[in-house]
Amino acid sequence: MKTPGKPTPKKQSPKQQREQAIAALRSGKPPADPLSQLNPRSLAIRVGIPALIVWAIALAIPGVWPKAAAGVLTVIVGGVIVWALRFATRTRAVAQIVQTADSAEARKDAIAKLDTEFKKDDAAATFAKAQLQMQEDPRAALRTLETINLDKVMAPMADEARAQRGMIHLILSETDEARALVDKIDMTRHKEPRIRAMMAAIVGEAWARTGQAGKAVELLETFDPNDEAFAELKPQLLRSRAFAYAWANNTKQMKTTLRSLSALNPQYLSGFVTKKKSPMGVPPRGVHPMLEKEAFEMLMRSGAIPRKMQQVRRG
Repeated sequence: MKTPGKPTPKKQSPKQQREQAIAALRSGKPPADPLSQLNPRSLAIRVGIPALIVWAIALAIPGVWPKAAAGVLTVIVGGVIVWALRFATRTRAVAQIVQTADSAEARKDAIAKLDTEFKKDDAAATFAKAQLQMQEDPRAALRTLETINLDKVMAPMADEARAQRGMIHLILSETDEARALVDKIDMTRHKEPRIRAMMAAIVGEAWARTGQAGKAVELLETFDPNDEAFAELKPQLLRSRAFAYAWANNTKQMKTTLRSLSALNPQYLSGFVTKKKSPMGVPPRGVHPMLEKEAFEMLMRSGAIPRKMQQVRRG
């Protein structure tokens, strides 16, 4: 029975609604321009004033060594600035390529540009390539991310690679593989709230689906999904909470979380429906039966799936 005044959801096949739900969970805003925070005037003030102070002290102290030390320090700082500017310039170029890839053909062209215009060990280009591949082939994206040598890149970047790989393993219901990666993430290395929330969602889901539900709940409840700062991550934070509450046997909070997800888009619920209930569902690994039952029933009541397409397989 249709609700008066409420538009009827567009009917989609199980495969379409499954793919849309996964795409939405891994989507996000393009990264901010990395050069926006390297304003020349601001950079000159932040670096120039301390440098002047160092040289003033060095000149005030008799002898050659203070001047030599100040000179060495100046060269080191200058080298760091040049490296940062080059890194930011490359990252901006990568971001511009990704932002134009809004179709299958455009993504193919963007991947070709990333392969030809950047070195194979360029981490920014590798992340971008994997992001584009995720739209078509998560396995290909995983193989691309695995080319990043976690022992050679900076620790925060290694954590981001582990998180992205873990997310793909979770989408594929490869929970043990995801857990092995997220356990090596050190969230204290990350101060930016949005990055911390993204990592918490992935780490929390991996913990919840591999026997550490209590630990997952404790982590995830430190991030408010309704915080405007996490607007783009809200579906992923809620998804992780649903897994955590289910495995922690907190039925009330699990249902509340599922209702919040459904309010955003009922198709998000398909991520909890296994192949036992739908041929296009997810593998059952790490999906709590109670969570699947509630999500499936909510999905049916939402009208997002035509009744004739709701194929149930008896176990």
